[in-house]
Amino acid sequence: MHLNYQRLISYVEEIKALNQSSASALVVIKDNEIVLEHYGGYHSNLVPSVPITEASKFNVASARKSYLGLAVAFALYEKKIKSIDDYAVDYFDGYDKEILADTTIRHLVTHSHGLHQKDDGTLFREFDAGKRWAYRGINIFMMTELINKLYGMSFPELLRVRVFQPLGLNETSWYTNTNDELVKVIDNPNESANFKIGSTNDGRDSNLHTTAREFALWGNLHLNEGLLNGKQIVPKEVIQLATKVQSPNSDDKETPHNGLFWYVQDMPSLKSEIGERVPKGSYQILGITGPTLLVIPKYNLVVAKMYNKRYNYGGDNYLHYLREFSNIVADTFK
Repeated sequence: MHLNYQRLISYVEEIKALNQSSASALVVIKDNEIVLEHYGGYHSNLVPSVPITEASKFNVASARKSYLGLAVAFALYEKKIKSIDDYAVDYFDGYDKEILADTTIRHLVTHSHGLHQKDDGTLFREFDAGKRWAYRGINIFMMTELINKLYGMSFPELLRVRVFQPLGLNETSWYTNTNDELVKVIDNPNESANFKIGSTNDGRDSNLHTTAREFALWGNLHLNEGLLNGKQIVPKEVIQLATKVQSPNSDDKETPHNGLFWYVQDMPSLKSEIGERVPKGSYQILGITGPTLLVIPKYNLVVAKMYNKRYNYGGDNYLHYLREFSNIVADTFK
């Protein structure tokens, strides 16, 4: 094993222990070849439990937004959404048009929309569209609804037909039933882990599971701009739409910069989730259960990391640990 790989594995295992995750996985693809696989721990914090292997399927939580982002990119490329700067009121029925106001599709896919919901589901405006950045859930629900309506099928089905099958991603799915290959999620280390499955597989629930290998291959498809073995699986322009900066305030030095939900390394920003030593043009997606998918085009590199514990280690300082992971990756492969 390459000596520098051990530093990366050690960091992954250190955070697993500190955050009281029972499972870890790490897959690295360099120059289109898997150069590192590491699996540690168990499917649950219960004893006995199934060991983590290459077949273990993790709930990727909010990292599923990268899959929705590709579906949005298809809709933009195929002009089902005419422009990323179209107003949301032109696409969404059943929402208060005064509250939507001047919100655009761009705002919805870059977390700059300013919309929020009360506990009873009532929609309200937190700030003017495009003026700030906030990580909320309403935009994901809205865009999922929209893509499913525009295509007359769920976006997971759209991706299954157009991407997963040609790419050979047979383990990536929105699961509604339990099975022995699904890794349970720990909400509280003092309580038993549970399966996180959904009531539907149409993309509305946070029930997307995949293996670390297929998570990495999803990133590698983006790295290669849709090309696989000489065949263009996804149009290059679709990938570029998803992974280039789309944020309305791309010169903002405070908040993260986004593509279509991906976090993109652009101008340095204080609240970025990507480390400062990671080259410009890199992009990353994260989930609350611990998955990280980092793509560094400059190094022709994809790194997929998995855990099974809700909330990132570090409390209010969690961004430091997220950035440090990507910094160590950059240091290892530069």
